[in-house]
Amino acid sequence: MKLSRPARRASLVVHVVASASWLGLTLGLLALGTTANTTGSAVTVEASVRAMKLFADWLLLPAALLTLLSGLVLSLGTPWGLARHRWVWTKFWLTLATTAATAFALRPGVNAAAAAAAAGHPLPDGGDVLTGPIVSLSAYVLMTVISILKPWGPTRRGRRLRAAGRPPRTAAPARG
Repeated sequence: MKLSRPARRASLVVHVVASASWLGLTLGLLALGTTANTTGSAVTVEASVRAMKLFADWLLLPAALLTLLSGLVLSLGTPWGLARHRWVWTKFWLTLATTAATAFALRPGVNAAAAAAAAGHPLPDGGDVLTGPIVSLSAYVLMTVISILKPWGPTRRGRRLRAAGRPPRTAAPARG
């Protein structure tokens, strides 16, 4: 499957916007989590974790899934391929892992913190509202660097496909 130029460009725009949104939401979560962990005011803690809950429940997972889906469309519809280059393969697995972590670790941690704050209890371990955003942000920055630098070259499959697409080399005639 090869995307037309307009479809590729549209997919790229969607992917970059979704990825930037996911990164921005995570920065917002980190700021709110830091506020919740450093303030002495119960009202501020509750407001911070309630805002985190809104981000986590309504915005994070759609941004993560849109990033994953648009990245798959781009990789499968362009010459980069999904498993032809190590940098694409690495980004795919990191995106899949961070999407799963968002759904199954970050959101439940934020929801537990919001429930505790609403009940007037102190936050559970501070890592519940800080560890997730810190790990996520680190992964997103790494994926951004990988996207820009495109390190590591082709995979074994990529080398095999590249070799299969080239015409056989012939020896150059001897000069003399």
